[in-house]
Amino acid sequence: MSIEERSLYHPVRIGALELPGNLFLAPVAGYSDRAFRSLCVECGASFTYTEMVSSEALVRSSGRTGTLMLRAPNETRYAVQLFGSEPERVADAARIVLETTTADCIDINAGCPVPKIWKTGAGSALTRDPERLGRMVRTVVQTVSSCQDRNVPVTVKIRSGWEEHRLTWKEAALAAIEAGAAAVTLHPRTKAQGYEGTSRWDLLAELSDLVHTAHPGIPVFGSGDLFTPESARDMLSRTGCDAVMFARGAMGNPFIFTQTKALLQTGSCSGVSPQIRMNAGWRELLQLAADSGEPVACREMRKRFSAYSKGIEGGALLRTELVRASTIADYRRILEAFGFTVRE
Repeated sequence: MSIEERSLYHPVRIGALELPGNLFLAPVAGYSDRAFRSLCVECGASFTYTEMVSSEALVRSSGRTGTLMLRAPNETRYAVQLFGSEPERVADAARIVLETTTADCIDINAGCPVPKIWKTGAGSALTRDPERLGRMVRTVVQTVSSCQDRNVPVTVKIRSGWEEHRLTWKEAALAAIEAGAAAVTLHPRTKAQGYEGTSRWDLLAELSDLVHTAHPGIPVFGSGDLFTPESARDMLSRTGCDAVMFARGAMGNPFIFTQTKALLQTGSCSGVSPQIRMNAGWRELLQLAADSGEPVACREMRKRFSAYSKGIEGGALLRTELVRASTIADYRRILEAFGFTVRE
């Protein structure tokens, strides 16, 4: 193992925020609630993000925004990600975050490719409008800075552009940094790609080089096609980014943090037994039920247990049973019938 490989796992600094490592959990809509984030932290995630929170809903005190921002008991550091189209509205939401949570970072979503998000001018629509993104970052930074008892950095997550012939990652990243962003995350897919095709790590490498040269001290984080510990190692070594952000690769697999950290530090990592996987899912179910109620948690965990059971022997049959579970008792009965031990 080379010296370069040994140094791939390292601390990261975002403004005044110091993080012990560089393996992050991305903001994943419908997934990265505190029940799941707590498991990722337990498995070695250095930093975690809430699923994206609507600035409009937060300002209007509607929906389940309060639940989305709950901090897990074992989260020593976490970020709340906001989305919105109007700079002043997002800034108002950021102020509410600081007043109602102990979040350590405010992240602005400028990359979501879902139509109901970008059609409002939020998400990836901001990447194709670097000037408005810059105004938003500046307004949020000014609002956050006015909270004298908090020193919370503002960061952004962007896409490579609207479509392949309209790549605006460079303009968007520089606009955000010059407006005061303390870090930039790039998912090097276009809005048009959605989650299809492959992400262009070459663009992430270009961004890393550009920012590290023009703005020393501003870290660049990478996301996209991180499904194995090896892919995380390759992204870090090939692009020069400062940290990697697992999204779909962590679904049903919080153990990817343990494995990646081991790979980066020792050169190898071990597998995870089916019992450990199911036990993690069970614990996630119990925490989610405590936060959102048993009916909601049981419906949500159908898809999550499907992810936990992926690749294990008899997983297909197990999934056909789990997708019909409606109560915690149902989950217990099914898991025990397949030979798994569950504990409260």
